Amino acid sequence: MSDTVTNTSEQPRRDFLQTATTGAAAIGSLPLLTESLNAAVHASGDDVLKIALVGCGGRGSGAAAQALSTIGPVKLWAMADAFRDRLDVSYGSLSRGLEKRYDRDAADVGNRVDVPEERKFVGLDAYRKAIDSGVDVVIITGPPAFRPIHFEYAVNAGKNVFMEKPLASDPAGVRRIQTASEVARQKGLKVAVGLQRHHQASYVEAIDRIHRGEIGKLQSLRCYWNTGNPAKRPFPHDGLTELEYQVRIWYFFTWLSGDHICEQHIHNLDVCNWNMKGHPVTAEGLGGRQVRTGREYGQIFDHHAVEFTYADGTKMYSQCRQIPGCVRQVAEFAHGTDGVADLSTVQCSLTNGDQTIWKSERKAPNPYQVEHDVLFDAIRTGRPHNEVQHGADGTMTAIPGRMATYSGKRVQWQEAFDSDLRLTTDAEDWNAPAPILPLEDGSYPVAKPGTTKVL
Repeated sequence: MSDTVTNTSEQPRRDFLQTATTGAAAIGSLPLLTESLNAAVHASGDDVLKIALVGCGGRGSGAAAQALSTIGPVKLWAMADAFRDRLDVSYGSLSRGLEKRYDRDAADVGNRVDVPEERKFVGLDAYRKAIDSGVDVVIITGPPAFRPIHFEYAVNAGKNVFMEKPLASDPAGVRRIQTASEVARQKGLKVAVGLQRHHQASYVEAIDRIHRGEIGKLQSLRCYWNTGNPAKRPFPHDGLTELEYQVRIWYFFTWLSGDHICEQHIHNLDVCNWNMKGHPVTAEGLGGRQVRTGREYGQIFDHHAVEFTYADGTKMYSQCRQIPGCVRQVAEFAHGTDGVADLSTVQCSLTNGDQTIWKSERKAPNPYQVEHDVLFDAIRTGRPHNEVQHGADGTMTAIPGRMATYSGKRVQWQEAFDSDLRLTTDAEDWNAPAPILPLEDGSYPVAKPGTTKVL
């Protein structure tokens, strides 16, 4: 393969998510860096790693602060966002050290920010300028729809990458990510994906114990992300082109976010896949808009419930809901012939009836920090590191789940993956047409189960 990604939406259609060597298994074999990292000596310890932040929202600012808190010389060198106000807020927060809200005091984040005006880039094409500004690492945290093109460009430019989940909002984007990932491997580039539970000590040990058979043969899985309203809020349409408006409130448009089953619930789906060492083969479910029904909330549903089936017949029951006043739960459960695993970010445990088989410690290194520690250690030492496999696996679990709830039909994973479905645009001009246009009353097309066709 060429060391340059040449790709649009049409990628080679092969099942790259083979379960024999899943990303979860590969990540489980990596060393989990803890406080001992503070004493590490890197092979290139005197070399400053320069970072470009592409996507300056809250998650991007947090990821940048964590990257700036890794061991060894590092600088935030360039910033890019579609909107100037978001870039300015992020720069102000990072330069004043206000994003340092985790469990490490070793780095002075503010003193590691070196972004003069000439390295602040704004617009849909800003990512190119930031990536080309002489950096070593790119943090990709813009809307999911743009991750494939941002990642592809970064890999072509020879950059190491941290990118948030999900990896795309449609199957064409997942294939595009995978093709770029193969080029990254050939170039020896390091790639991390923001599914931080793979770097949380309690999850790593719990799932290792499950794989060793401590709760017997897995029979079923359950997972939940049931909370209130998301942090994202509507934004005035006045004075904006249609594309600009939709990117402003990206979370509420399927083509941009993938819906919250993809953008948020992927964390839980990923854990279930990690348990199963593979992805489901079918999905069927239900969902809709119960409380977020106004045109200001775009297209996405406020609840989804999906039954996934794996190749061996094991079921995974999934719920995600964003409705205030309801039961709140964010967790995963694995049911085996000899016990149950209760997995959560607070504490993990394995039980058999009233007997506790194992329980994790409550205090552990922050996994959001650890995932950056692992990435930057790999960059400095040359150790192979590529987390795209389980990120693509999780993304291509959430997408058929969304297809099932939107359509009311049973969706085959392979059919979804092989489909021509491409929801997104590569446009870099605000006057370009948006992929979805409003109806006559100003509202946006919303899926209707039983009527909407997804494939």
